[in-house]
Amino acid sequence: MESYKKVIDLLNVLREKNPLVHHITNYVTVNDCANITLAIGASPVMADDIKEVRDMVSLASSLVINIGTLNERTVESMIEAGKRANKLNIPVILDPVGAGATSYRTETAKRIMDEVKLAVIRGNISEIKTLYGINTQTKGVDASESFSSDINELKKEKHMAMNFAKELNTVVAITGAVDIITDGNTVYSVKNGHPIMSKVTGTGCMCTSLIGSYIGAGKDNITAALAGVVSMGIAGEIAYEKLAENHSGTGSLRINIIDAIYNLSEDDISRRSKIDED
Repeated sequence: MESYKKVIDLLNVLREKNPLVHHITNYVTVNDCANITLAIGASPVMADDIKEVRDMVSLASSLVINIGTLNERTVESMIEAGKRANKLNIPVILDPVGAGATSYRTETAKRIMDEVKLAVIRGNISEIKTLYGINTQTKGVDASESFSSDINELKKEKHMAMNFAKELNTVVAITGAVDIITDGNTVYSVKNGHPIMSKVTGTGCMCTSLIGSYIGAGKDNITAALAGVVSMGIAGEIAYEKLAENHSGTGSLRINIIDAIYNLSEDDISRRSKIDED
């Protein structure tokens, strides 16, 4: 089956099942993550107190852990929820926001990786390189480097992602100008999206929420990661086109992205998806 057809099938299942997605996420983007989860057809719950995370995750179809605004209290909640999810075979998605910016942030992401079995790790190239053990630079919580346009460098980054996925027995999704999604065997490259998406905070976090939504609807982790990345990229393209038509700015872009996800159709995916499988 062609890759985009798998995405369409999973989107239809998601909208039928309406999976509950438990988020322990950051307070900068929590509202956007909740709204984009609703827009795609899932149900968000944003619960991070250690006294309730075990009970809450037990009700969920997936767990999204996002370390964007770290504090000691929520780190312990993330570990508790993650371990409980593992016991119940509920998939866990990690967004290691800003890994590499500070030692605490990097150590926290690595602790989660050590103590919780992860279904998907989604990050930018700087974050993934840091967690893999390659020296890189991170600017705050943003990537200070992007995928190289050099074909050989892109091959190296795919190879790194595959090795990382095999090492952790997980799916690694790296988002940027070219997205890489791999389970260590299959590798997808996605070229959807628009550079203006980097001008709105939280597009990466929202992408992770979409992955959490898709993975809550099915058991194919790599297809769920691919679907989340492709959906977000297509939404960014549609949002930018509306922006240009209306001569509006980045405030409208954020709203347009959520609207595009809500209205995402089979036709959008079949016409717009730019997926290569290696």
